[in-house]
Amino acid sequence: MEKSSRREFVKNSTKMAIGAGLVSMMPLASSCSSNDKIVVGAIGLRNQGFANLRSFLKNPNIECAALCDIDDEILNRRAVDVEKINEKRIEGGEKLTITKPKLYKDYRKLLENPDIDAVIIGTPDHWHCLQLIHACEAGKHSFVEKPMANSIEEALIMERAAKRYNTVITVGQWQRSGQHWHDAVNFVKSGELGKISRIKAWSYTSKQILPVVEDSEVPAGVDYDMWLGPAPKRPFNKNRFHYNFRYFWDYAGGLMADWGVHMLDFALFGMEAGRPKTITALGGKFAYDDARQTPDTMNVLYEYDDFAISWEHSVCLGNGSYGLGHGVVFQGNNGAVLVTRGGWQVIPEKERKDGKIVPKMMEKAWTKGSGSLDEHVVNFFDVIRNGGKTNCTVEMGKNVAMVTHMGNIAHRTGEKLIWDDVSNTFTNSAKANALLKPEYSNSWKLPLI
Repeated sequence: MEKSSRREFVKNSTKMAIGAGLVSMMPLASSCSSNDKIVVGAIGLRNQGFANLRSFLKNPNIECAALCDIDDEILNRRAVDVEKINEKRIEGGEKLTITKPKLYKDYRKLLENPDIDAVIIGTPDHWHCLQLIHACEAGKHSFVEKPMANSIEEALIMERAAKRYNTVITVGQWQRSGQHWHDAVNFVKSGELGKISRIKAWSYTSKQILPVVEDSEVPAGVDYDMWLGPAPKRPFNKNRFHYNFRYFWDYAGGLMADWGVHMLDFALFGMEAGRPKTITALGGKFAYDDARQTPDTMNVLYEYDDFAISWEHSVCLGNGSYGLGHGVVFQGNNGAVLVTRGGWQVIPEKERKDGKIVPKMMEKAWTKGSGSLDEHVVNFFDVIRNGGKTNCTVEMGKNVAMVTHMGNIAHRTGEKLIWDDVSNTFTNSAKANALLKPEYSNSWKLPLI
């Protein structure tokens, strides 16, 4: 297929993405038979962004034309990594037209590259909104990391942008493409658990203390101004930089917005739930007197009409409920469904019958699951080529991003909050409403859509 017609095909295919039905859980190779090449660029490469790109490049007819990062050391290292991946693909018989990606320090220049069809947005959370909208405006399909947004207002803006622009977007909540997660939710929805009154989600990450360090000079090769972007201007400090940015309010929402997005997503999915009526939180720096701003220990309770969802996290401990570091459990009158990235099971409640203690329902032994990032990526490409909805739409990403940020806002205000889903505001707290919308800095402007 000629370059111009290929790009026209890939762009026009997005017109088919409106009004499609439910997701299809397809095997990894099912959508990779197309000969229509998709050219990708990756923005943010240190950690999950590059994990996403590696998954992209497992698929035939996917080629990487561009890499972007504000850190030269990471950018150059990933360029070598991509070239090595491509060498192995060629050795395996693939015929690639792009083997050496172009390198950028400014993502806006990457988006100007007319060869690129789709981008990975793997930057810190405070960049997701701007970069997704700019990618939409440039006509690029987007695989945006979770949490989709770093604030409630950004989530609403991104949803409006997704409706305005005719591009395919998926959010990196890749459990949405995991078969065993869907099997667990289907059991939850079967009614066999009886009345479900409580859903609990948690993450315990067993991290070490983050010692306070002095501000320092910006490392050589780092465009720190671009890294800060819309965040407040501050001196460079290595604690606020690579990886640990997630523990500072300027850039992210702590463990709640990191793992909470994954786990609470399935709590909401299983209950077909939107935003809660009330939110209550408690927690703080209970374990470590260290450099982190976000709470190392936190519990949040979300009230719905006839059930409650709770979130629990600890940065410093590794054993959570059921002795597991993460998970979601749906608790009904007859039993519970427990699901993690490793698998799922049904745990029956007990009752006394004829003088004996017996289970209320059939126990289901642990069914092993598997990682689902590769399936999530395949679904993204399938929708670009064939239309439909991605397994994690912007609406899904928005919903759980809003819920996690509500928990953080309840913690930061110390108030029980009441949410109005019509006005998208809290009805009882000016302090909480002041945290709905970020204040962009350094000449960057919050998009008006």
